Amino acid sequence: MKNAIGTVFKFGDNVDTDVIIPARYLNSSDPAELATHCMEDIDKDFVKNVKKGDIIVATKNFGCGSSREHAPIAIKAAGVSCVIAETFARIFYRNSINIGLPIVECPEAAKGIDAGDQVEVNFDTGVITNLTKGTTFQGQAFPEFMQKIIAAEGLVNYINNK
Repeated sequence: MKNAIGTVFKFGDNVDTDVIIPARYLNSSDPAELATHCMEDIDKDFVKNVKKGDIIVATKNFGCGSSREHAPIAIKAAGVSCVIAETFARIFYRNSINIGLPIVECPEAAKGIDAGDQVEVNFDTGVITNLTKGTTFQGQAFPEFMQKIIAAEGLVNYINNK
């Protein structure tokens, strides 16, 4: 799995799935359509400013709320290469892996990285480097089987390729 490198969009505690992709857009399951509304209720300019490869950093309980898979799909389809947080809601964590969105729990990185910082994430080692500040953090490395699921763009593709 190759490293993620991107500009950080920073969010706080308890960013729920209704903020990630508002319920009023759940009549679509098209990733490209969902991406056009990603994070709009918390940052109306997010979709205008996010670029392929960028990274979301948040504090505690990212992805809480309903169990909809639309939330990680919208984030991934918007071009985000990785989400780093102190903690994730468990169902969001599982849904992210299932659809191939890399996520890393690392409280120190979540606190030590600011909006606009350039960050690199090494998925093999779990090392998160803040290129702007010259600091590094040790996040959780992905087990090999999870890397294979993410590399296959999700669990369904991984199983179908077997």
